[in-house]
Amino acid sequence: GAVSVTNGVEDGSFNALVRLSGGRTLPPFITSLTGITAEQLERDGVEKADAAEEFSRLLTRENTLLVAYNAQFDLNFIYYFLQEQGRAACLKHLKFLDALTVYKDRRDYPHKLKDAIAAYGLEDAVQNSHRAVDDARAAAALLWAMAEERDDLLEYENLFGYHPKYGVSGKRISSVTYLPQSFRRGEPLYERARRG
Repeated sequence: GAVSVTNGVEDGSFNALVRLSGGRTLPPFITSLTGITAEQLERDGVEKADAAEEFSRLLTRENTLLVAYNAQFDLNFIYYFLQEQGRAACLKHLKFLDALTVYKDRRDYPHKLKDAIAAYGLEDAVQNSHRAVDDARAAAALLWAMAEERDDLLEYENLFGYHPKYGVSGKRISSVTYLPQSFRRGEPLYERARRG
């Protein structure tokens, strides 16, 4: 799931259940976390190629900034999904922003999306249901709230923080600068990046 936002207003979205590949089963943990069942995937799911095509259409606008909460995880997942469908090139010229990196510079631990929603008083506007489109809407609302708090979001473009104990998860993105980031606020990560 994803949403397209222009000037703080949602103007497009993508929301689809994707059928599992042959021989794969839905882990009980995923059903428990998301409420998605194997029956729903079979009944309402779309083929991977169709989902990849529809999702990649959202990324075709000029100057697209792809935002996610814990973007490193999402972008690795998205890359491999799109690569399998021959559509990974749509990611090549995008800029990326990790709302989690920004949030960690604004608030101390805990840093789950639900904590960020509560910290900015967004509980009545969005939900952290662990359903992709809901989480995308929550990340967009959070980003807008953080922009109203402080006008420095573009400083975080292509700058991802990671916990020093665990390192960067997944494959590094060549256009992104990675810096260790503590659970406790300090100077903004972009200030450290400038010092190199």
